[in-house]
Amino acid sequence: MNANHHETSASTHSRQITLRSPAELADALPFVLGFHPTDSVVLVALHGANGRFGGRIRVGIPRAPGEWDSTADHLAECLVETSARHSSPPDGIVGFLCQDPRPGETAGQVYERLRPLAQRLRTACGALDIPVYEVLCISDGRHFSYCCPDERCCPPDGTPLALSGTSVMAAAAAYAGVSVRGTLRDLEAGFRPTGAPGEAGQRSALDAAAAEIVPRVVDGADEQGRARLRETTLALAGRLLGRFAEPPRRIGTDGARRGQAAVDADDDARVEPAEAAAVILGLQDRLTRDRLAEWMEGAEGVAAVRLWRVLARRCVAPYGEYAAAPLTLAGWAAWSTGDEPTARVALNLALQADPEYVFARLLHQACNEGLDPEALRSCLRQEREKRAASERTTAPHTRRTRTRTRTRATRPGGPRPVFPRTGPAAARHGRGAPGTRPAGRASTRPGGSAPQRGGRRGTRSGR
Repeated sequence: MNANHHETSASTHSRQITLRSPAELADALPFVLGFHPTDSVVLVALHGANGRFGGRIRVGIPRAPGEWDSTADHLAECLVETSARHSSPPDGIVGFLCQDPRPGETAGQVYERLRPLAQRLRTACGALDIPVYEVLCISDGRHFSYCCPDERCCPPDGTPLALSGTSVMAAAAAYAGVSVRGTLRDLEAGFRPTGAPGEAGQRSALDAAAAEIVPRVVDGADEQGRARLRETTLALAGRLLGRFAEPPRRIGTDGARRGQAAVDADDDARVEPAEAAAVILGLQDRLTRDRLAEWMEGAEGVAAVRLWRVLARRCVAPYGEYAAAPLTLAGWAAWSTGDEPTARVALNLALQADPEYVFARLLHQACNEGLDPEALRSCLRQEREKRAASERTTAPHTRRTRTRTRTRATRPGGPRPVFPRTGPAAARHGRGAPGTRPAGRASTRPGGSAPQRGGRRGTRSGR
């Protein structure tokens, strides 16, 4: 490694691990992100004389080399500004270019093809007076250095990555209970339609639901009809959540650990196509989505992530843009329950589905800046508590004037499945002050009442 390079240190909870070579940097990257990045540019901030790991930022490698200059400038500016707001500007940066070879291409050819992007990352950071100590290319199980001229540690044909679980970083992560979730590609696949034969039935269910629901959530729709739809959607979503109260079955009857695909298939079987379609379309109402964002803590939050993953997978073509709402809720619930890798993946996919989805943009920015989700959780708890208090106040009058009372199963918010909880009652049942919804303005985009086969959709009020 170049003698001018600083040592860097990565933390695994309270333990610190010193990384002294490009090989150790390459091995540490999955533990820093929580997954193996694929087709990604990653920048990590370094702080202090010993290069303590700080903030990090990841985006996909642009397919067009003409976009590399703007991407490098944007990444460098975002990382420096975010680090400065959160603690202090970085004292250095390390970068990673992760991409598998194309058909007929070798890892060495990937390394050479991405060299101009590596150089632009260095000049973009240098223009902000931040040195780049290393840029590594990771491809096909090998790593290459763009900065180290010493062929003894960084040969031109690359160096094999350490065997999984054999490095100091892996040992420290295992001791701290930190795991790598697999590849970014695998994580994204868990939120996308599977292409199974059942997609035709789901598409038909979405067509039928869109014809009925979209006219009731567009801007200018009858408010009473929208309110009735909101209560129906909340009640149905509550019943679906109850089906995920039990943890997933990860050990098979033969005692072997089941793969994620099998676990996802179990979860998919819990939701019928018509039920999924009704909630997906109902989530296009912003107030409905904000109410369901209250499922954010403990076992309830973990179950909610599973439900939103199922609904995101049900957004088959041409309804892909509708996945922005369940993907954003999945990202929020994952972030709130401490699962940042899943949160980042879900929120990034939400912005791919709809780049203008304000709720996803705000959460994505907050998560990337390392903000504490407790501020938003507190608002949602307070708002939930105020609504519950209002319902208790109006309940006696309602019983005197109505000929029938609302059943528990259809009360606003749906039934509350039994989940183990911790903390005081106020922390379990509250929500925030009016006007503090974690969302932007409603959409005013014109459109028809149902998505067209070309990919267009009806106007939504959800943002």
